[in-house]
Amino acid sequence: MSTEPHAPVRPDVQWHWEDFHEGLSMTFGPRHVDRDEVIRFATDFDPQPFHLSEEAGKASLFGGLAASGWHTAGMVMRMMCDGFLLKSSSLGSPGLDSLKWLKPVMVGDALRARMTILGTRPMKSKPHVGLVQSRWEAINQRDEVVMVIESWAMFGRRNAADEAHAAGM
Repeated sequence: MSTEPHAPVRPDVQWHWEDFHEGLSMTFGPRHVDRDEVIRFATDFDPQPFHLSEEAGKASLFGGLAASGWHTAGMVMRMMCDGFLLKSSSLGSPGLDSLKWLKPVMVGDALRARMTILGTRPMKSKPHVGLVQSRWEAINQRDEVVMVIESWAMFGRRNAADEAHAAGM
C-alpha cells in the first residue's frame, strides 16, 4: 500500500495524465466578449480608462473598448474548464512559463482557446502525479492569435487512481 496522498477517485474523470501526448491539440469556445462584462471586470480588477468606457477606449491606442488582458486570461481559463479541465484529474499548476498579449481583445470579438501539448513527464517527487506542458492560444474571429500562455499543469495518473481505489483509499 502506498503512503503517497491521493485525490479521491471520481467516476466522472475522463482525462488523466496518460491521456495527454505531445502534439495533441484541442480547441474550445467560442466565447463572445460582452461590453458589460468587460466594464464589470475592469471596474473590479483593472480600472484603466480604456477598459472602462468606449470614449476612453477610442482615445487610446486600442481605438475602442478593449478587454483587460487579465480578463482575456480569465475567459480562456473558463473555456479550459468547460472544455475538459473539470472532467480531468487536474491537480493545479505550478505556474506560467510565459504569458503574452499579442493583440487587443475588443468588445464584440469571439474568442476560441486552442491548447497544444508540448510535452509530458511523470513528477519525480510525487509518482502519482504527471506533468503536462502546454501552449494556450486565444484566437479571435479573424483567426488572429491575441494571447499565448505556456505553462505546466499537474494531473493525477490513471494507474495511481486505480491503485488507490483498489487499496480502498
